[in-house]
Amino acid sequence: MGTLRVLLLLSFIPSPWVLCSTGKHFNQDSTLRLEQQDVLPSREAYLDARRSKREAAALWLGEDSSMVFLPADEPDNAPAEGADASELPTCLLCVCLTGSVYCEEVVPEMTAVPTLPKETAYLYARYNKIKKITNKDFADIVTLKRIDLTGNLISEIEEGAFSKLTLLEELNLAENQLVKLPMLPGKLTTFNANHNRLKTKGVKANAFKKLEKLINLFLGDNALEAVPVIPENVRIVHLQNNNITDISFETFCKGNNTYYIRPNLMEVRLDGNPVLLSKYPNSFTCLKSLPVGQYR
Repeated sequence: MGTLRVLLLLSFIPSPWVLCSTGKHFNQDSTLRLEQQDVLPSREAYLDARRSKREAAALWLGEDSSMVFLPADEPDNAPAEGADASELPTCLLCVCLTGSVYCEEVVPEMTAVPTLPKETAYLYARYNKIKKITNKDFADIVTLKRIDLTGNLISEIEEGAFSKLTLLEELNLAENQLVKLPMLPGKLTTFNANHNRLKTKGVKANAFKKLEKLINLFLGDNALEAVPVIPENVRIVHLQNNNITDISFETFCKGNNTYYIRPNLMEVRLDGNPVLLSKYPNSFTCLKSLPVGQYR
């Protein structure tokens, strides 16, 4: 009778693998709920996605189509040498979580924007060898809210490449080889083109003027000769290490209105430019603080 009681007791104690499995499914479900609320996936979910290529291939071939994400490359299971990234499914090259695609330092080399899942909201394709952005790259992905293409070889962006991205809020093109900017989406809040080859002639006069939601504008380490038109709503402007030689009464303030105050613009960086700011004392009267730069 005592033996029977012990057996019955053991039958009600869940085994460790059951507990682990339950916990894993709970974490995945939690991640999905967060993603559906436009919250970026946690690092745990990202790492969980980085499983072997063999499993990713099996899932892609349809053995388990219920999975929400497919993992990225692992060093020991990298694609065959000489393979062309453009011929491989995006989610075999990248980490695809619900609404987010991570394609960072892809092997084999990624030289163009990959084909994205239809519901992609966040794209991180940093430190690859993408050379050009075409009108077709984002034409069908109207759900995009953030694009980060830092550290590629982009020297050309076709006019209209971002024109259909009405939800895009953050665009990062830092550390590329751009000499010209295309028209930018109207809802941008942050634009970063630091460390490119931009000159004033490559930036249209109204490139930023109509961006009424823009808050952060980063154009440092380029070759600009003048300060572009900055919208009233901008709070931070970085123009350090350019070739700016002149500032006018109209650059930041309204020269004919001595009562004009610009409350939003809190930080202006002009350090590393040839311009001597002390020569233009009346050009900053509308600002709450003086620009950072050379005064003597």
